[in-house]
Amino acid sequence: MTTGITGLDVAAAIAAAVVALGGAATLLYRWVRTMRRVVRGLGDFLEDWAGVEGRPGVPERPGVMQRLSSLEEKAAVIKHEVRPNSGSSLRDAVDRVDARTAHLDKPE
Repeated sequence: MTTGITGLDVAAAIAAAVVALGGAATLLYRWVRTMRRVVRGLGDFLEDWAGVEGRPGVPERPGVMQRLSSLEEKAAVIKHEVRPNSGSSLRDAVDRVDARTAHLDKPE
């Protein structure tokens, strides 16, 4: 579509090109900004997963697998204490106290 005025047609074409390039640059900027956020978040996730070595002024942070291993060890200790075994668990001690005090509950 032309207006018949060459200068006006050229100006309209240039304006349309500037608007199109501006829109494309805006979309590209937003996409790059979003990708930077995603990559930074992925880097944080991988750092948390693998852990971080200690360095001067920054303490060591264990990774997920090391932390899970620690939790499993603690759960094993708790499991040992709440189940009857060879007489050394907390459960065995409670059972012994209960057996010794059972006569207090009986009517005379």
